[in-house]
Amino acid sequence: MVTLRQLRYFETLSRVKHFGMAAEHCAVTQPALSMQIKELERELGVELVERRGNTVAITPIGQEIAARADAILNQVRELSDYARQHQGLLTGPLRLGIIPSIAPYLLPDLLTEVARQYPLLDLQIRETQTNALLDELLRGDLDAALLALPVPSPQVETMALFEDRFLIAVQSRAAASWKDCDLSARIGQERLLLLEEGHCLRDQALQFCHIANMQARKALGAASLTTIMQMVAAGHGITLLPEICAETEVDRRRVALIPFPDEAPMRTVGLAWRRTSTRKADFTALGELVRALGPAARG
Repeated sequence: MVTLRQLRYFETLSRVKHFGMAAEHCAVTQPALSMQIKELERELGVELVERRGNTVAITPIGQEIAARADAILNQVRELSDYARQHQGLLTGPLRLGIIPSIAPYLLPDLLTEVARQYPLLDLQIRETQTNALLDELLRGDLDAALLALPVPSPQVETMALFEDRFLIAVQSRAAASWKDCDLSARIGQERLLLLEEGHCLRDQALQFCHIANMQARKALGAASLTTIMQMVAAGHGITLLPEICAETEVDRRRVALIPFPDEAPMRTVGLAWRRTSTRKADFTALGELVRALGPAARG
C-alpha cells in the first residue's frame, strides 16, 4: 500500500533532485529515503526516478505522480488544519514565513504577545526572501507569510495590516543641504544604496525613485539593512528606509531621516495564506496581533 511517508519523500526528491538533500529535508538517512522510494516504485509498478549516482532525473510519469503526491499531501495538511480548528483559536503549530526587512523589527514583540495572549500556539518562524516564501507557502511547507503586498497569485488570500512609509536616510552632516530641495531631483543625483537582488525592498526603492540610471542600480547590493545604514553613516550614499526599521537601524548621531513632504512612498505589509486553508480564523487573529505592533501603534 502506498503511504504518505513515501509520497512525502518522493515529492521532496522530485523538487531537490538530489538524494542527500532530500533526505536532509525529510530528516531521515539517505538509505532510508532511497528504500522508501524503491518501495513506492514497486507498489505503483512504474519507474519514477532515473538514478545518476547521488543526483536524479524524474521520469515523465514520475513528474505526474509527484504533482499528484503534492496535491494529496496538501489535502492531508488541510485536513489536519480543519481538525485543529476545534482545539481553539491559535493553538498548536503554525509555520510563519517572514521577509528579512520585517522580521527583526516585528518578531521580538510579536513572540512576546503570542506567548502572553496565545500560550498554546507553537509559532515556527522561517525568514527568507519573498519568492522563496511564496513557493513554500503554495507547496504547503508554510501556513502563512508576512510580507509586502500585493501577492501576484490567485491561489493566495491576503490581509493588509499596516502601511509602512519610506524615509530618506542621509549622513547627518549632509542633512542641512537637503532642506528645501527638490527631493526627487536630489535623490537622482545621489548614490542609492540598496539591498542585493531578490529583496522586494530593493525593487520598491527603485520603483519609488524611478531609477533608470544603471550606475545607481549597480552601486551596492548589500545583504542587510544594517550594512546599508553603516555605509550611509560613513557618507557613501543614501537609502530609502522603511519607517518600521528606523528605531533599530538608525544611529541618530550619524544618520538623519528626511520625510517626504507630500504623498510619501510606502509599502503595504500584510499576511498571506493559501485560499484553500481552513485556518482563516487563525490567520485573521494573528494578523490583528501584528497590526497592533505596526508603525502607527508605536507612535
